[in-house]
Amino acid sequence: MSTLLDVNPENEWRLDTPGEIGWERTTRPGQAKKKYFMVSCDTHVMPPPTLFAERIEPRFRDMLPKVEVRDGVRYLVQHGTTRAEPLFEPELTGDDLLRTRAGAALSVHLAFDSLEARLSAQDRDGVDAEVIFPNGPALLMWAGHDIEFIMAQARVWNDWAIDYFGSVLDRCAPVAAIPTADVDLAVAEIERVAKLGYKALSLPSKPIFGPEEPGHTNYQYPPYAKLWSAIEDVDLPIAFHVASGKDPRSARGFGGAITNYVVHAMAPGLEPLVTLCASGVIERHPRIRFASIEANAGWLAWMLESMDEAYRKHHFWVRPKLKELPSTYFKTNGACSLGEDKPALALAEQFGLEDNLMWANDFPHHEGTWPHSAEAIERNMGHLREDSRAKILGLNAARFFGFEIPDHLK
Repeated sequence: MSTLLDVNPENEWRLDTPGEIGWERTTRPGQAKKKYFMVSCDTHVMPPPTLFAERIEPRFRDMLPKVEVRDGVRYLVQHGTTRAEPLFEPELTGDDLLRTRAGAALSVHLAFDSLEARLSAQDRDGVDAEVIFPNGPALLMWAGHDIEFIMAQARVWNDWAIDYFGSVLDRCAPVAAIPTADVDLAVAEIERVAKLGYKALSLPSKPIFGPEEPGHTNYQYPPYAKLWSAIEDVDLPIAFHVASGKDPRSARGFGGAITNYVVHAMAPGLEPLVTLCASGVIERHPRIRFASIEANAGWLAWMLESMDEAYRKHHFWVRPKLKELPSTYFKTNGACSLGEDKPALALAEQFGLEDNLMWANDFPHHEGTWPHSAEAIERNMGHLREDSRAKILGLNAARFFGFEIPDHLK
């Protein structure tokens, strides 16, 4: 049980666990058994609130997202959108409040406003290394159609994140944000961040933000061959994080929060995976490593089977003709992150996906498992073979993102 705070009643279920009966290793620090090497391949950090206003080129400053109060209601106003977004701010207690306050880099809450505090919080959750994505205002950088403005925000994040985590890059791997609507700008930024020391690149789930429209480009189009070659040249894995290609806040009314989460945030993450496998991108660029992040993976076995079914049964429509079935290219080059995902874990060994799944605690998001990851893992991974559990908890991510495993955890 976590000792960070009293758990509010709505979260008491997070403490339920069958334990680690029969496990050779443990997820809990400080136990007699040897601990698994654990990599959370999806965590977040909120940069200082004034970062973008202070660092972005002056011509873009007025275009940054802002909060406006109208008739006593706070609204998020973003450049390039036609509707201001009302901000719903529920009263939080217990570890719901803790998650809201955690993960900040500066000036949000004293208990979590330093790199040392972050490392301590992750230590207590059993995390030995992490892959770090934007949070807070930095999550909004993908929105809109002004590619120069989007790229300017990405450069601010890329410069700040590698500097902030620079002293602990062996443990903390921030991802470089790479907007891809303009291929040449994307290639230039890929080459720049590789020299800065990044271990991974974050690409939007579709190059042009928003719903698909006639004339939009996508990752299978010929101009993107230059992008894939550049990624191969720098030898960095790419991640497609949810909510980076389309506004995930589309649904309104009763059930909207759940519809937005399942349909508008998570489901679009499938498209770039299918595109890379079915279009021949991976066949032509076999050194590309790609991962879906924060969309879970209960759909993965179905997606692979569906790709192969379409390839065989729609052979008269399918182009190009591939040397292997589309699923093969995912199994050799792809990965998915997961947290508490019973369907994915139930199917992992049956469908031979134990090498393609990577665990994450999604620190500090509410949909994640922090600070109760041990209990969540014990609830969901007890049926797995010992080697499969070790792979999913950290060994796959170490291979994918290039983390070195400490001797005492090997």
